Amino acid sequence: MYTNDGKLWIATGETPIYLEPKMANRHGLIAGATGTGKTVSLKVMAETFSDIGVPVFMVDIKGDVSGIAQAGVQSDKVTSQLEKCGVTEPFEFKEYPVMFWDVLGEKGIPVRTTISGMGSTLLARLLDLNDTQSGVLDIAFRVADDMQLLLIDIKDLKAMLQYIGDNAKDLQFEYGNISRQTVGAIVRALLSLEDAGGNIFFGEPDLDIRDWVKTDINSRGIINVLDCVKLGTNPKLYSTFLLWLLTDLYETFPEVGDMDKPRMAFFFDEAHLLFKDAPKALLDKIEQVIRLIRSKGIGIYFITQSPSDIPETILAQLGNRIQHALRAFTPSEQKAVKTAADTFRVNPNFNTAEVISLLGTGEALVSFLDSEGAPQVVQRAFILPPKSFMGPVDETKRQNMIMASEFYLKYKESVDNISAYENLKGMAEQAAVDEQKAKEAEEERKAEEKQRAAEEKEAERQRIAEEKRIEREQREAEKKAERERIAAEKEAKKKGEMFEKIATSALRSSASQIGRDAGRSIMRGIMGIFKK
Repeated sequence: MYTNDGKLWIATGETPIYLEPKMANRHGLIAGATGTGKTVSLKVMAETFSDIGVPVFMVDIKGDVSGIAQAGVQSDKVTSQLEKCGVTEPFEFKEYPVMFWDVLGEKGIPVRTTISGMGSTLLARLLDLNDTQSGVLDIAFRVADDMQLLLIDIKDLKAMLQYIGDNAKDLQFEYGNISRQTVGAIVRALLSLEDAGGNIFFGEPDLDIRDWVKTDINSRGIINVLDCVKLGTNPKLYSTFLLWLLTDLYETFPEVGDMDKPRMAFFFDEAHLLFKDAPKALLDKIEQVIRLIRSKGIGIYFITQSPSDIPETILAQLGNRIQHALRAFTPSEQKAVKTAADTFRVNPNFNTAEVISLLGTGEALVSFLDSEGAPQVVQRAFILPPKSFMGPVDETKRQNMIMASEFYLKYKESVDNISAYENLKGMAEQAAVDEQKAKEAEEERKAEEKQRAAEEKEAERQRIAEEKRIEREQREAEKKAERERIAAEKEAKKKGEMFEKIATSALRSSASQIGRDAGRSIMRGIMGIFKK
């Protein structure tokens, strides 16, 4: 398939049809009704990219793509196809280097992303939220960013929603109105997402998409096969995952300009699910990613039933086309056929619209970009058969390859790191502790106030009692003094009376003595006179 002149041989029409490696990042489309050979075209292109050292990502939504990890087997059908394609040299069947991945972690290495990594826009689409609910979800993400809280898994988001619901009044002036009923509706949608496997998909370690850009020891590009057999039964989860993957591709890889070959090629099966019911803002985002990601060396290839499944603005970005048969029994199917025909550069040798309905299995209309980037004239061609096995890989081989992968141990076990849930829980617990401390402090303050009041009351009682005691003692002292005064007065009076009596008696006695003495003196005088 890979020729010496550097071109990739994919199919044979009037002449061999080659894909220019340097134009492979201009994206492409593989379209056709069920059973017309889209999977063959997908595998042939993936194998060819791998052969030239280009890593590949491809979705296995039916379970048969996994056979690319096993060598194919010779059959009459393969021999016939080789003859139609003009292959004369020996055809080597071989297996390709494959790493198996699975969002649900059952048939491959687990693929996870974080809630923050998904973003509010894609998550709102995944949860099928209305505009009001989407607005509240945006607020939850904004508050988490402002609080520097990581939203890793679903329990983180539920904790964040509970937080903004509980603090709606405090947050509404800065972020807008937050209805608890709306928060409740989002939480119910998250419960449904958990039931669909979202609790497995969201977590850490989250996928580093650069791990898909690998080659083996023989310099062949590793083919990363994502098992989506179960995931495909949930179209909303499947399509949102692919949209996230596109966004992550765009944001992860740097600009590289023109390259001789792509850095990596991505194949998205059931591509119509990407665009079904997608709002215009999201379609504009996808268009922007598809238009700009080619400058990062990434080639995007959509696989779907009809080109009409792809919005025209995005379809215009898909330069490499493989169109398998379309049926045209109804007016809408006839319109789809005409749309498909109009996307090709006209070949004057046939009517493109008529041929589309006549193509057999393994046959297609093919138009790739030439070396200058212009679409080549469409050719009716036979697609080369794949070198790998057409059918599911042996399950024992799958499991052995999964466990042998260098990334098995890296992604096998989910890790519950500290994030919004733990931080908000810690904040709530700390708030409860602070509230308890505040309550205890308040109770202690009240007890102290009560004790202080009691002490003040006791002190006042003692002060009053002391004042009364002093007053009583003063009264008693005054009474005592009064009694003593009265007693003293009585005593003085008594003494005065006694003194008076004594004095009187003394006076009397003295008077009497004086009288006697005076009488004696008088007598002595008289007698003296007489003696003279």
